[in-house]
Amino acid sequence: MKITFLGTGAADWSPKKPETGEHRWLSSALINDDLLIDPGPCVLDAIEKFKIDAQKIKYIIVTHRHGDHFNEETLKSLCGLGAELVEFSAEDEKKVGKYTVKAVPANHPTCVPTVHFFIDDGEKRIFYGLDGAWLLMSEVDAIKEKHVDLAVLDATIGNRPGDYRIFEHNNLKMVVEMKETLSKYIDRFVISHMARTLHDPHDVLAAEMQKENIETAFDGLVLEI
Repeated sequence: MKITFLGTGAADWSPKKPETGEHRWLSSALINDDLLIDPGPCVLDAIEKFKIDAQKIKYIIVTHRHGDHFNEETLKSLCGLGAELVEFSAEDEKKVGKYTVKAVPANHPTCVPTVHFFIDDGEKRIFYGLDGAWLLMSEVDAIKEKHVDLAVLDATIGNRPGDYRIFEHNNLKMVVEMKETLSKYIDRFVISHMARTLHDPHDVLAAEMQKENIETAFDGLVLEI
């Protein structure tokens, strides 16, 4: 299975990439070439930038409908090329093409419902956990039930202390604690959804997280599992 990070930024990044300086598009990911997670406002730009064949995208699933994750024009454009929106409620499990996709409720109270996804192609299993704070016990139970090859976790807040957003997003200490707790069930951890105003530059952040054996996603990153 392959995951391509089309965007790795939280909502405070501009949808339009500047000519200079570090930039993250708003968070979205593509599984293999055919299953898109979150049709946000930057997806079409990312498809063009990373030379992705949009006509191969057959299925679209949505974590929640905050504007940085869901955009009607993006959805309309991709559906016009043949993609299908597959809608999920919490605890739904559906066959989506060759994938088994299970939605679980997420800890993101400013947008209800918000779900996280388990995506299984019969050989590998991904957990996609954007947005959200501490994983709910139901999510942990689902992780413990079946092996997870790769987990993508929210890391919006960085190392900023005393930030009230910990009640709907993770800081890096929270990510590290969850990784230490769940390492026996999950092989590989990746962070995404980094806020522009709350993080060091990518190289500094990636070096810090590498010490914890956690990878740091960037726009265009492709991981094979």
